[in-house]
Amino acid sequence: MTDILTSDTVASVSLDDADRNPQAFAQELGTSFEQYGFAIVRDHGISQQLIERADARAKAFFALPEAVKRHYLIAGSGGARGYTAFGVETAKGAAAHDLKEFWHVGRELEAEHKFRAVMADNVWPAEVEDFRETFLELYDAFDSAGLKVLRAIARFLAVDEEYFTDTVRDGNSVMRLLHYPPQPEPTGNHIRAGAHEDINTITLLLGAEEAGLELLTSDGRWLAVSPKPGELVVNIGDMLQRLTNGRLRSTSHRVVNPAPDRASNARYSMPFFLHFRPDFMIEALPGTVPAGEQPKWPPISSHDYLLERLREIKLA
Repeated sequence: MTDILTSDTVASVSLDDADRNPQAFAQELGTSFEQYGFAIVRDHGISQQLIERADARAKAFFALPEAVKRHYLIAGSGGARGYTAFGVETAKGAAAHDLKEFWHVGRELEAEHKFRAVMADNVWPAEVEDFRETFLELYDAFDSAGLKVLRAIARFLAVDEEYFTDTVRDGNSVMRLLHYPPQPEPTGNHIRAGAHEDINTITLLLGAEEAGLELLTSDGRWLAVSPKPGELVVNIGDMLQRLTNGRLRSTSHRVVNPAPDRASNARYSMPFFLHFRPDFMIEALPGTVPAGEQPKWPPISSHDYLLERLREIKLA
């Protein structure tokens, strides 16, 4: 069994410093992403009032009867929109499914948008008041916060500060509302979320103050990630790892089962998986491949890579 680390070694930064001292902020953030693939971000611009409203709406949805929730399962969609039932998602290479259910909200596109063929319409539960309005507002707030983080990453990588702006414009980003039910009985080999890496560019996560999130360090130990209420946990996804030829780490992480004194409590969180636009070609940035070497991964479009990975986790 791997050791568990509890010391706070992941950077904790204020997004306000991105304006006050942009280079120092970018260096601290980028160094944490290089070493751990994770950072904690406060002062991110997503209002606490909006977070609390979204949390209440998510809890109201997951409290609905199972038959009602299953009305929003969309066959053949791979869970891209609407509801995914408990016990479906399985980490790549794992035999035991995760102990969670979730809801997905995607980007709203106009009728003639060029990406409509690969980005489905959202569905909205009629049973929860203001669900649509709340989560479209939160989606936009996540989008804005994510772009600020990407500008700092661009500075760290010594590319133009606005490099990522076009790469994620109309990106296939997905906001996930997660519910991990209480665990009154033993769960066998199942845990809330098996060890995995995220597919996307970066992930911004609200709700990780409830214990359970852990990342795997480069020397094979598990580190508990413990933000304060309202803070974002931000981590690098596989797409950005490929783009930087492995300089920024897409780190394996998991959500472990609660301690016995917390087993009667559900866990809720809201990750935002920020994606490149579907037609963006992911290939190693100039300067990230050492002289005389080949890139670690061949070029691939964002959309093709997404489909490849969704098949691996049984969502496509």
